[in-house]
Amino acid sequence: MSGFMASVLKSKSEGLFETFRYMFEVFSDLLTFRKQTQISAIVFFRQILFTGFDALSIIVLIAAAIGGIMVIEGNSVLPGFTQSKIFYNILISIVFRELSCLLTAFIIVARSGTAISTELGNMTINHEIEALLSFGVSPITYLVVPRVLGVVAAMAILSIYFNVAAVLSCWLLSSMFVPVTLGDFLLYVFAELSINDLLSGVVKSIVFGLVISLISTYQGLQVKVATTEVPQRTIKAVVLSLTWIIIFDVILTILFFFTI
Repeated sequence: MSGFMASVLKSKSEGLFETFRYMFEVFSDLLTFRKQTQISAIVFFRQILFTGFDALSIIVLIAAAIGGIMVIEGNSVLPGFTQSKIFYNILISIVFRELSCLLTAFIIVARSGTAISTELGNMTINHEIEALLSFGVSPITYLVVPRVLGVVAAMAILSIYFNVAAVLSCWLLSSMFVPVTLGDFLLYVFAELSINDLLSGVVKSIVFGLVISLISTYQGLQVKVATTEVPQRTIKAVVLSLTWIIIFDVILTILFFFTI
């Protein structure tokens, strides 16, 4: 039994070392990406297109639903809810600081995270990774770095669209209860919006984008020879991404809470 436990601990330590080595290599290439001639601009823009533009409709739909539900439920509990200052505080705290980044990250995991892991896994099985290595091209530089940059950029852009759609939805529904112009509504929102709120959204977008892209690419490249490994690694990428997104969300929320 002791020998079995020792082998398990050794395997886990080797896996942890391999993960940190992978992250170090990716971040090294990210810091010097302007000097890297192997980074593919096509892969980068395709990743932004797939992760960002193609997911825009579902992001806007969810954001509009969240904003509408907030107004309807708030007015059902507290008459004149949209006229009070607390409505704008809740809008900023719930949407700008939390839901915009969190729900956007969940959608990106479901769409782009699974696609990245599956694509890289199939490339490994089809020996495309070996072909790149034979030509002296680093898979990390050529395949991983553009995808990481693309996911982070798309994550930040989609979070902004989420905020815009949620605010417009809140305005449309709140104006049905109490007439208010868009200009006045935005003025009330910006009056309650602080630099800390904006910074929280930016930091979370970057962190969540890195978490999704790093885990998805790593799991995809861990596929060895069997096609059955692809769905297994994809499922593992989704579970780990969601887990670490929630963990980092709690940590960052606590940090920004104490910096208010």
